[in-house]
Amino acid sequence: MKNIVILISGRGSNMQAIVDAQIAGANICAVIANRPDAAGLAWAAERGIATAVLDHKLYDGREAFDAALTSLIDGYAPDLVVLAGFMRILTAGFVNHYAGRLINIHPSLLPAFTGLHTHERALAEGVKIAGCTVHFVTAELDHGPIILQTAVAVLDDDTVASLSARMLVQEHLIYPQAVRWFVQDKLRLVNGRVHVDCPSPAAALISPPVL
Repeated sequence: MKNIVILISGRGSNMQAIVDAQIAGANICAVIANRPDAAGLAWAAERGIATAVLDHKLYDGREAFDAALTSLIDGYAPDLVVLAGFMRILTAGFVNHYAGRLINIHPSLLPAFTGLHTHERALAEGVKIAGCTVHFVTAELDHGPIILQTAVAVLDDDTVASLSARMLVQEHLIYPQAVRWFVQDKLRLVNGRVHVDCPSPAAALISPPVL
């Protein structure tokens, strides 16, 4: 079994997708939020998952908060830390502490459209394909070795809301898949790139992914 800690800031829909996937060998040992009103905490608690709140507003700076968060996470002896809508920029010290076992999902085909307002920017640029990316986290925001991506066509009448909703469906497919591969020891980092040990890794890059 691999211990997994999930960090959220809100409802944690990707957290819910990972829990609902019931990944063999995965022990979701805790869900931690930086906001006391994060709706995902109640959802997790109802399913018997340990929850905790570490309010970032109570700490004097990012370094102090990240140090406290590290201490809290390490109490669960995690093999993997999953960022699931955790709306905090993490310090290099935190990221380096969990190097190779900290993953995130971003609603664009990285390295395109890093940062916020990804769908709005994609529509403004007139792209024909948009997507989402699961990646290992590095100190550079929304960068890091890519584990898995999937894409959807951008429709002529798409709005930020419609594109976001369609993309979220894909996020809920590929994030559990990436966690599953990690738990199954199918991910290898080689020279800054992720290699997936499965019969047909290219098949997992299409929408929907092969599970």
